Formats: sequence, structure tokens, C-alpha cells
Amino acid sequence: MKGKKYIKTPAKYYFTDVGLRNAKLGFRQQEETHIMENVLYCDLVRRGYDVDVGVVEHNYRKEDGKSARVQLKIDFVVNRGSQRCYIQSALSIADPEKRKQEINSLIKITDSFRKIVVVGNRIKLWIDENGISYIGIEQFLLDEKV
Repeated sequence: MKGKKYIKTPAKYYFTDVGLRNAKLGFRQQEETHIMENVLYCDLVRRGYDVDVGVVEHNYRKEDGKSARVQLKIDFVVNRGSQRCYIQSALSIADPEKRKQEINSLIKITDSFRKIVVVGNRIKLWIDENGISYIGIEQFLLDEKV
């Protein structure tokens, strides 16, 4: 994720005040996933991080043998000085397919920086076999060391 690929990442817009977001949208889009992602973004900026959206390109072979490329989104690429962290925001990962979808981009990143999935429910912090940390949003927001 550097050079032109870094510049071509998808643009996202976040509100500094979720209430203003809701008012601007006429209280139509009360999607918890978007609101949770917005709150995470605001908290990361408040902590002093530079926050970007990331994309990982993944090349693979289809069943017919032809090569294909897919772009996998990373919700937040968080930087401060030499520190970097990749964060996915997921309201729930109870369904194995949803969990796989959320971590697919993180698994494709080959560097050794920390990878975190923040979920909407209260869970005990745990780390999976890929080294990806899982934490509930409440604990993430309250513990700045995470």
C-alpha cells in the first residue's frame, strides 16, 4: 500500500459528531455498522493517529485456471510515527463466513504490524492462529493501550 496504489484507495467520509451525521441524513440511515465505524475513526483521530483506508490486492487463480485480481478493503490503516496498525470494524463475527470475510484482507498483509478486529459486542480480548486480535468496541474505546 504505497505510491499510486496508496493514492487510489477508496475515499470514505466520517463525521466528527455522529448526531450531526444522523441529522444530515434525516435520521434515515441508522445502520449500526456505519455508526460504529464512524465512532472508531473519531476515537483513533482523537488518540493522535493518522488514519487512512487501505486496500490489499490479491491475485489468485479461478477454477477455470484463469488468473484474477480482487481488491480487499481494510477499514483503517492507523499510523503514528513508526507505529502502524490495521483495524477492521465488524458489528458481529458470530457467523464463520462473516469472520472470514472480515479477516481476509488482514491475512493477505505480509508485514508484521498489529492487526485488530473490533466487534460491536462485549467479548474477551483474544488472538487467533493468524495473530489477529479481537476486541469489543467498549473495551477498545476505554483502553488506549490496546
